Amino acid sequence: MVNIHNPTHTTDIEDWLGIVVSLADGQHTLQQLIDYMTVQYPASAPTELVKTIESVIDRLIEGKMIQLTDESVELPYYLSDPIEKLDLEKARKAMHEDGYTQH
Repeated sequence: MVNIHNPTHTTDIEDWLGIVVSLADGQHTLQQLIDYMTVQYPASAPTELVKTIESVIDRLIEGKMIQLTDESVELPYYLSDPIEKLDLEKARKAMHEDGYTQH
C-alpha cells in the first residue's frame, strides 16, 4: 500500500489481501477471484479456500479498502494504475474532489 501524499512510504499488507486488492479492478466478480485462486493450487485447492477468501473480502470491506457492486464499474483515475504510472498531482486532485482524502 502506498500513501499518495508520500509515495516513498509504503505499508506491507498480507499476501492474501494484496492479491484480492490487485484483482479488485471493478471488472471481476467474486467467482472469478475464487476461480483464479483455485487454479493457483494445481494439485488441490485448500479445503477452506472459499471461506478464507470470504474472510479476506469481509476484512477489506470493513477497512473500506474495497467495495462490492452488482455491476462492473470503471475505477477512478487514482485507482486505475499503479502509483508509478499516475500523474500524482492529477490523482491527488481527483481524490480530493471525490472526498477520498482531506489533503
